[in-house]
Order: sequence, then structure tokens, then C-alpha cells
Amino acid sequence: MAILIVFLLGLVVGSFLNCLIYRLETNQSFVFGRSRCPNCQHPLSGRDLIPVLSFIFLGGKCRYCQKKISWQYPLVEISTALIFLLIFNYQFLIFNQFPIFNFIYLLFVSSCLIVIFVFDLKHYLIPDEVLYPAIIVTVLYRVSDCLKIGVWDLLGHWSLVIGNLKTLFNPLVSAFVAGLLFLAIYLITRGRGMGFGDVKLAFLMGLFLGFPKIVVAVFFAFLAGALIGLTLILLRKKTLKSQLPFAPFLVLGTFFALFFGQQIINYYLNLVFF
Repeated sequence: MAILIVFLLGLVVGSFLNCLIYRLETNQSFVFGRSRCPNCQHPLSGRDLIPVLSFIFLGGKCRYCQKKISWQYPLVEISTALIFLLIFNYQFLIFNQFPIFNFIYLLFVSSCLIVIFVFDLKHYLIPDEVLYPAIIVTVLYRVSDCLKIGVWDLLGHWSLVIGNLKTLFNPLVSAFVAGLLFLAIYLITRGRGMGFGDVKLAFLMGLFLGFPKIVVAVFFAFLAGALIGLTLILLRKKTLKSQLPFAPFLVLGTFFALFFGQQIINYYLNLVFF
């Protein structure tokens, strides 16, 4: 039952993320206003907004103008649901319990990363409206994870107890090192090899993952980017001078490191030292 609930939650959030992406594209508020068909602008009813099922029942076409609906909508909804399930499973593997605060934090940042993935893939641009909230929430989470706040002791004194500073120091250093690495690439290539949005995204990745998982994420992103780029060149879809959005690879690297990074690191250390 819990797995089903998390999956359905992921579908609903994925539907909202699609709405958010569209409204960022069209500079509309994502708080107010009804959802509309992007082609004919007809307001959509509740039966048009059921995640995945509406797309299937409508045959991938708008009910009102019969224009094709982008495959982005069901793919984002299903991907979000699967990532939510992975996070749910990850929580139990790491903590052997269900810390709701940590779970909500991971869902929020992951949702932001999904939006960044799709938006940069389509427009070669990372929206600050999504990136900055993710950074702020991650900073607040890291600080709260380090500080242990006591309300009142037996004598009626309020106290603030500092926990393990490593939980704050590690991700901060990782964020600045990753950000500086990508900033160096941005400056050396004068923005042609790396956009400044990628620099800010690398900073978020360092905060989110910490060391050594950030190393796995960056390595995976560059490896995947190189392989995909080489494949597109061989297929004559791209040339050496063509642009390739890099944020999607960074996002994939982040998820890969989050779920499998520690296993990869342990496997590598075993090969080296044993």
C-alpha cells in the first residue's frame, strides 16, 4: 500500500512538474490560472488531467483540437513516480525506517532536478526559478542537520546544541569545489564549453550529494555526455561545433550517485586496497 501511494504521489507531482515547465516556458504564473491545451488554449477539465491515463484514453491527442500531445507529459509523470519509488526504497535501505522530513526534502530537490533536466534539454537553459529554491532548501536542510536545537532544559533554559560539523562542512566544501571546477571550465571556454547555469547546478550537486558521491556524479555526467555526443556525431545528428545541453547529464549523474554512488565507491575501494 505504501509503495502504491508513493507511486501515485509521483504521478501527481509529475503532472504538476509538466505544468510548471510549460508555464516557465510561457512566462505564466504556476500558482494561478487553469491548465490549458498548449495548442488551442482550451481550458482542460479534470478528466483531461489524470496522469498517464488521460494521455492513453485520448490517444495522445487533445480532446478539443485533436493536436498531438507531447510524449513529454506521460514520460515526466512516469519518471517522477519511479524516482519517488527509488527514494522511498533508498530511505529504508539507509535508515531502516521512514524519516518523513528527510523524505520530503529528497522529493523536493529531485522534483527540481527533473524540471531542470527537461527544461535544459528543450531550451538549453537552466531556470533560476527552480534552481535557486533547490539551493536554498538544501542549505537549510544541511544547517538543520548539523544543529540540534533543544527547547528548554530542566532549569528552564533554552539551548542550541551544535551536532557533527562534518555533516555541514563536507557538503559545503563539495559544493564550492564542484562550482569552482565548472566555473574554471566556463571561464576557459568563455561560455562555449559550459554555461553559467551548469556552474550553479554543480554547486547544488555538491551541497546535495557531498563527498565522495559528487565525484561519482561528475564522472558519470562527463562520461555519459561524451558517449552520447560521440554517438550523435557518428550518426551525423551533431557536429563537433554543435551544442549539447549538459544539465541533463548532470541530473542523471546526481540521481546515479544518490542511489548507487556508495556501492560504486565501495566496489572501487575494494579493488584498490584488497
